[in-house]
Amino acid sequence: MRLILFSLASAALLAACVPAFAADAKTRIPDTALATAAQLRDKALHDDVAFDFTRDLTTQIGPRLAGGENDAKAREWTVARFKALGFDKVWTEPVTYPKWVRHSESGRIVAPFPQPVVLIALGDSPATPTGGLTAEVVGFDTLDALKAADPAQVKGKIVYVGARMHAHQDGHDYGIGSNVRTNGPAIASTKGAAGYLLRSAGTDSNRLPHTGITHFPKGVTPIPAAAVSAPDADQIERILKTGKPLSIAMTLDCGMDGEYTGANVIGELRGSTKPDEYFLMGGHLDSWDPGTGAIDDAAGVAIAAGAAHLIAQLPQRPARSIRVVAFANEESGLFGGKAFANAHKAQIARAVLGSESDLGADRIYKITASVKPEARGAIGQIAQALAPLGIAYDAAAPGSGGSDLSAVHAVGMAAVSLHQDATRYFDWHHSANDTLDKIDPEQLRQNVAAYAVTAYLAAQAKGDFGSAPGAFANDKGEE
Repeated sequence: MRLILFSLASAALLAACVPAFAADAKTRIPDTALATAAQLRDKALHDDVAFDFTRDLTTQIGPRLAGGENDAKAREWTVARFKALGFDKVWTEPVTYPKWVRHSESGRIVAPFPQPVVLIALGDSPATPTGGLTAEVVGFDTLDALKAADPAQVKGKIVYVGARMHAHQDGHDYGIGSNVRTNGPAIASTKGAAGYLLRSAGTDSNRLPHTGITHFPKGVTPIPAAAVSAPDADQIERILKTGKPLSIAMTLDCGMDGEYTGANVIGELRGSTKPDEYFLMGGHLDSWDPGTGAIDDAAGVAIAAGAAHLIAQLPQRPARSIRVVAFANEESGLFGGKAFANAHKAQIARAVLGSESDLGADRIYKITASVKPEARGAIGQIAQALAPLGIAYDAAAPGSGGSDLSAVHAVGMAAVSLHQDATRYFDWHHSANDTLDKIDPEQLRQNVAAYAVTAYLAAQAKGDFGSAPGAFANDKGEE
């Protein structure tokens, strides 16, 4: 009898320990999955589904300003293309946001040397007064210099900030440019400025200015704000250095126009044994309006769709589902990503891992991730499968998954970042130069190969990557 009781007690103790052991088990990827991933990788390097997607979206629809005339057209086009690519299910989820419209803009130097200036209104900028705005310009080299300025120096003038970006593989100077663009107008407004100009947030020397969103916090009076092209910024700075008063006239016909409800477009390949769990990838469908949004971000949606299409051609589907999302209105504040995160946060554990492509279409050179410790080895296996593509693994660096997916990561999704070479990206970003000719088909195929491998292996992994509500609340993501 004592032996039986001991056995029962031992069995009970073992049963109690099994869930804890399972929860802490290391996530791994089977050898068979790695072999299939190698086949996917090689096939992707000869596949042009992503290029065809990018070409057709930018040709048949063109620019896709959020809430603009092409917004619904792009959404309908994407639904149709996802269905044509063989997704098992395609649907939309609503996304509501403030609508901003652009009609026209122009600028000129009035004194001391009259001449035209090429500029473009920033997103969320108000219009200039009827007849335009003419005022003296006060210049600053950096945003910090503007912050430190005496309001008396700024009041009633057009503030110009000339901070420069330089090209880097990781694109880190965009932190400078986007800060000057996003926060500069509000700072100038609080000091009494009448308007705001900045050197375009770009790394080119073309006379094609770069637009992008700005932000006026509640209680701050919006002022007309625009970016000038690099050569025009150089001209402004040369004139300011003469010490002669510089006056500029600018006319912006733009502004807010109520609210608009768009949608995220979602395509899903159903998994074979765990269909309610999924790998999440995609890009954003909207773009700024000067160009056709090829690198930002038709290519991102195309890369994910092309990778999913390759996985769909396999003789057997992976265990988990693959979801591709074309996010709505990333440009004005991650509205699509935030809407997806809010809609799915209660079941975020089902999104086992995710990655978004939103830095152009040049070669992926690095992989980073934010996952639970027990899944770090599986990320290493994925990295090994990516190594033949020239992709290095930085195991010490975090990865938030990309722009929209950073919002999904924030509510608990484990994330992997596939870092693209951004050396050329900010030459064209948010400008009229964002067009199909900037896409290198060979580099685009390498991106598709990387996403196909990553998605397939994550979907076939034994164990999870740590997704759970609030799991990565303290993760800072990429710098």
